[in-house]
Amino acid sequence: MKEQAPPLVPVLAALPVCACMAILGLPALADSHATAFRALFFCACMLWIVPLALLQRAFWRRDSGWLPTALVLLGASYAMSLVNSMLGEWLGIALGLSTTFHWNQLARGLDGCWLALIMFCAIHAGAVYYLSLQRAQLHLAQALAHARDAELRALRLQVNPHFLFNTLNAVSALVAAQSNREANRMLASVSAFLRATLAHDGRHEHALAEELALTDAYLDIEKARLGERLQLRMKAGPDLLDAAVPYLVLQPLAENAIRHGIAPLATPGRLDIRVERDGGRLRIEVANDGARAAHGDGRAGIGLANVAERLRHLYGDEQHLEAGWRDDGRFHVQLTLPLRIVAAGAPTARLAA
Repeated sequence: MKEQAPPLVPVLAALPVCACMAILGLPALADSHATAFRALFFCACMLWIVPLALLQRAFWRRDSGWLPTALVLLGASYAMSLVNSMLGEWLGIALGLSTTFHWNQLARGLDGCWLALIMFCAIHAGAVYYLSLQRAQLHLAQALAHARDAELRALRLQVNPHFLFNTLNAVSALVAAQSNREANRMLASVSAFLRATLAHDGRHEHALAEELALTDAYLDIEKARLGERLQLRMKAGPDLLDAAVPYLVLQPLAENAIRHGIAPLATPGRLDIRVERDGGRLRIEVANDGARAAHGDGRAGIGLANVAERLRHLYGDEQHLEAGWRDDGRFHVQLTLPLRIVAAGAPTARLAA
């Protein structure tokens, strides 16, 4: 056991020792000199706990085994008890109760003082162990929180390079096709989107209104690329605009839907985003047209996998994600999250510094 407890712990551990000494002295209160002797033994025991605590912690710092530590502490506390008996003999001489020093009586009556000091060592060890265990658990929780934040940061940062790669490919295709007007419009939309994302302050969550604004900025880029082939419908109740949602949770879902569902179609395709309350939970649904053969299971790329991993880290068992083809012939992704309203100016979860 290593020294982890603050200096106050020996004092707190000594309180039961003081109570023990007081109780042991109750039967002798009828003696006219009992108060003087009990006060002497009480002060002596309070003084002994300081070197006893330092000795105990010295053995802990050296990682000595419990048996050597126990034997040394038993010997040291017994020696302290003998010194207390000597002090008692001197006090008796000073009070005129005795004229000579009785060396043969030093070992008498040691049980009370010795047991009190042994009790102190046991309580001190228990208190230090408990505080060390609490501190270790706190450090472990902090380490796990930092690891979780680091993984969430990595997952969040994974979205932007993936988005940029796909967008630059689209701009390159427009330039190659000499669609300069559309390419310029897309670059302006990309600039606006990146400006918004780079201004983000590192929170894991933000208000739904902010998320919808970022998604709308991203969809402007896709509109510049696909034109009339992309039809959009976005719906969210006004009472949900302050609901907390993961940062950039809709953009990878929308990108997944457009890239693997709508873009391969020869005809216009529709993307629906709907956010609604489901009792005490928030339900987000993204549905898109698409050909099942081209779309596959909808899990191509990092989109859905990234979102699923982030939700698991943020909400654990309180979240649910399901994705697949429905009877209407469209691909649906549905997220269910805890419904929490973010008050104006209230901080949400942030990334570790």
